Amino acid sequence: MAEDGNSWERKALEKLAFAALKEQTRARRWGIFFKLLTFAYLTFILLMVIQWSGESELMSDGKHTALVELEGVIDAKGDASAENINDALQSAFKDKNTQGVILRINSPGGSPVQSGIINDEVRRLRGVYPNTPLYVVVEDICASGGYFVAASADKIYVNKASLVGSIGVLMDGFGFAGSMEMLGVERRLLTAGGNKGFMDPFSPVDAKQKDYALAMLNDIHQQFIDVVKQGRGKRLKDDPDLFSGLVWTGQKAVELGLADGYGSIESVARDVIKADLIVDYTRKANPLERIAKRVGAAAAKSFADFTLRESIRLR
Repeated sequence: MAEDGNSWERKALEKLAFAALKEQTRARRWGIFFKLLTFAYLTFILLMVIQWSGESELMSDGKHTALVELEGVIDAKGDASAENINDALQSAFKDKNTQGVILRINSPGGSPVQSGIINDEVRRLRGVYPNTPLYVVVEDICASGGYFVAASADKIYVNKASLVGSIGVLMDGFGFAGSMEMLGVERRLLTAGGNKGFMDPFSPVDAKQKDYALAMLNDIHQQFIDVVKQGRGKRLKDDPDLFSGLVWTGQKAVELGLADGYGSIESVARDVIKADLIVDYTRKANPLERIAKRVGAAAAKSFADFTLRESIRLR
């Protein structure tokens, strides 16, 4: 009986010890979680203060050259979207201290729709603020949709080795019909509407659909040509290859009238706009947005795993 009593007491003590250990582990994990939450909150406050300070500094600057950067592929969901670029341009023009605006372009092109929206907004802003010039400075490349935007500027400055032009439109894809036949794969495509499977890559090319696609591309190409002619006017030289889709060096672009001269951001600000101070109005992703993109998914997963473990343990 004494041994049974001792055994019962030992088991009771073990249960109490394990319960205390579990409670300590739970408390420690929740403590870590709340510490991380506090750290995130303080980081948020710090970033907001930094951002506010940056905006205050921007607003307090004296006479300056406003800079907006168009970097990368022009796309509705990217950094070089019409929304981002136009918002930055509007802020740059509205600032009473802006002596001139430089739109730095380093883009291979992209969406003709997004490029057209930016082009239209540049023309509108130049009309609203006729005394504030807008110059494009090309660095490595200003092609296709990038040049569609550039054509709206007062002047375009390049480097001799810049790549400029590509005034054309393309639609690309792949055709797998022959490969599927060799593999013995049958394509089963059901549509309601004769052209619903337009240019399906797994079906043979339909001649009528191909002609329709080419006509559509020609329409967009003509819109591109009209924009360039409207923007560049008599500066364009009469060259049969000008609108063929070729890419030119900056030196050749100046000869053809696609660009006006050579210059960098600093030289245009100093020698053309006559305002050495350069203020960047480029719309950058909010620091919290950048953090969320990088670690948001991992943090969410970690929190889910943590709460799941705790819910299992609390059962």
